[in-house]
Amino acid sequence: MSYKVRSLRVDEWPRAKALRLEALRDPVAPIAFMETYESAAARPDSFWRDRAERSAEGATGAQQIIAEGPDGEWVGTLTVLMEEPGATDWAGLPVERLQGHLVAVYVQPGHRGIGLTEVLFDAGLEWAWVQGAERVRLLVHEDNARALRAYRRAGFAETGVTTALGPDAGERELELAVERPDEESDR
Repeated sequence: MSYKVRSLRVDEWPRAKALRLEALRDPVAPIAFMETYESAAARPDSFWRDRAERSAEGATGAQQIIAEGPDGEWVGTLTVLMEEPGATDWAGLPVERLQGHLVAVYVQPGHRGIGLTEVLFDAGLEWAWVQGAERVRLLVHEDNARALRAYRRAGFAETGVTTALGPDAGERELELAVERPDEESDR
């Protein structure tokens, strides 16, 4: 695979904005993302710069991972949010232990089905483990069959927790179904 997967750099916020806006035009965007293209496009550049600063290389609370194609074009992304125990996450669920939360997963249609999602996941998971995450999870709309398949292939399993993030949205929680890399060595 001739793709490069790495963390976002702060000065790349315009490219991050463009990729996010592209993702919000995807046919499954209404059930995959918690914002619309129109609301995101209306945000000022200061919003996108701040977002990049909070999730760029070197940040500890979040990390945006991007995938560059063979010609340097950005073709995929995901963000890992770190959630502290005792807090309530953005979906209103209680956080019981330090965890990574994968959000904003997107791969351009022409680059799907080649394992790029799994490579993005691996980079996001590695970052979360380094931050001390005790588990990594994500939420996915019950009607987003393509995403559910991809997440299951990557080793995520349903926890049985569901939440409604909108009037008709059933979001399922999935967590990584394998042990942290350092757990095996502790035994």
